[in-house]
Amino acid sequence: MASDQQLVGTTDLNLIEAPVTWRAYLICGFASFGGILYGYDSGYIGGVLGMEYVKEHFGVPHVPNKDDPSNWIIPSSRKSLITSILSAGTFFGALLGGAVAERIGRRLTIMISCLLFAIGVAVQVAATSVASLVAGRVVAGLGVGGVSATVILYVSEIAPRRVRGLLVSVYQWAITLGLLISSGIDQGCKDIDGRSSYRIPIGIQFVWAAILAGGLFLLPESPRYYVRCGRMDDALHSLERIRGQSGSNVGVQAELAEIKANFEYEKQFASTSWSDCLKGGLTPQGNLRRVLTGVALQMFQQWTGINFIFYYGTTFFQEVGMSNPFLMSTIMNIVNVVSTPASFYMIEKFGRRSLLIYGAIVMTICEFLVAIVGVTKEGTHASSICLIVFTCLYIAAFATTWGPAAWVVIGEIYPLPIRAKGVALATASNWFWNCIIAVITPYMVDEKEANLKVKVFFVWGSALFLCIMFAFFCVHETKGLSLEQVDKMLEESTPMTSAKWKPHDTFAHEMGMTKAEPTISHEEQKSVNVMERDAAV
Repeated sequence: MASDQQLVGTTDLNLIEAPVTWRAYLICGFASFGGILYGYDSGYIGGVLGMEYVKEHFGVPHVPNKDDPSNWIIPSSRKSLITSILSAGTFFGALLGGAVAERIGRRLTIMISCLLFAIGVAVQVAATSVASLVAGRVVAGLGVGGVSATVILYVSEIAPRRVRGLLVSVYQWAITLGLLISSGIDQGCKDIDGRSSYRIPIGIQFVWAAILAGGLFLLPESPRYYVRCGRMDDALHSLERIRGQSGSNVGVQAELAEIKANFEYEKQFASTSWSDCLKGGLTPQGNLRRVLTGVALQMFQQWTGINFIFYYGTTFFQEVGMSNPFLMSTIMNIVNVVSTPASFYMIEKFGRRSLLIYGAIVMTICEFLVAIVGVTKEGTHASSICLIVFTCLYIAAFATTWGPAAWVVIGEIYPLPIRAKGVALATASNWFWNCIIAVITPYMVDEKEANLKVKVFFVWGSALFLCIMFAFFCVHETKGLSLEQVDKMLEESTPMTSAKWKPHDTFAHEMGMTKAEPTISHEEQKSVNVMERDAAV
């Protein structure tokens, strides 16, 4: 085990850190590939339910023309069940993933989740009835839930603090890629007159699970997981692999010392049980405050209404009378994919809190414009153009703000003893509200139910106003801080003052695990980093 004498560094971790190498980008980027499972599995179902063959074999005849093959429909209740049941499975999968990740590690949890997901996909491919399709989506949901919770946890823990927001945002980009790929596959299979029309889109998911699970064999475990287990030698070796530096590197030593000291500090106030997630109340040190922030953040991400477009976009465009609804859904997904990479720069430049506030403002304006024009000019060419333009702007705003930022924040705000469980609870909240929205949306929009149609955007716009209030009053700015510094900042600042907070000491120094050495200048440290990076190359 590495001794405390080995874990020496400086009292200013803002200046001493290992240089960011391409190895960190590649490791985190590959792990974020797990977002494709989330995006694809969420996206393919909307197009599948719009296929004529699927309507005829999983739906009911639309009276009075029972003999017309193109007149079959999938009732709101059945559409709601098939779509939302995945989210029910992912809710429990996320909670299980958080508990399992603390016992067996982040990597193995992701691999087991991929296996579970593959079993669910196999059941769906073989499905010939609504019951078997639903059963398969429940099992696949357990796997997706485990992946979605654990990938965020894993990437947040291994990413260098200077680019952590960027690297966690790649997960959201992978989700958008999954949505786009699913839309393209649905477009290519929609006219197949046979079971292949839905079996091909479902079966392709085997590829995503195999790539992610296979690649995880080659990636290192999170050093923070090893510290939590008391395996300091393994933690040091893991950090060496992730940072691409030797264990003697002063930045690696300082980072490991800070991780260990922060864990020792947090253990003074809490253990690692589920009940500890509720301790401390709403005080600055309270775990409950952080858990509620993460849970509410993921709830509001769903109440932006984004999954209404990606779950029911095809059928919604059909119901409002737009031509070529499959193409429209594909265009929306392209906008999503193209816009998301802008967040890689924006989230580190402007910060998480600012993106959440201003992103919600832009989305609110877009939602209300769509709803107002849609009501006043219903059925006209103008309303169709407005729907297309402002829905695309709304998607672009989400893709660059709430899409990635919500995932980044929940990976940063929890202390190490409960981090896996905190991320699991926040992710489970995402899937819980995902499920609720998937259940109620068909009843809100369909002609035979509430028949809101385009007026549903009034609902999402009103919810987005609450998103603005929540982001302003409840979310701290975490840009540019290590996970351990975030822990300190949450204790010493409010959401409104958090952007101005600066680190003034380290856990390692406070816990007596580092020597109080003179700090070196920023220019001197840059020279050290350049030499170490060149040596690594």
